[in-house]
Amino acid sequence: MAKKVVATLKSGKGKEFSKVIKMVKTDNGSYQFKEEVVHNDHVKDFLKNK
Repeated sequence: MAKKVVATLKSGKGKEFSKVIKMVKTDNGSYQFKEEVVHNDHVKDFLKNK
């Protein structure tokens, strides 16, 4: 299934989006990974927000 998603993102309008993974620190000190598919113009905004 992952191959199908990657192939979709590389062709057509999918080139305008990126999958972004950010590490977020929780209240108890551990880390969680937050991942989203965002438009290339909004990647920096996604990484800047806490």
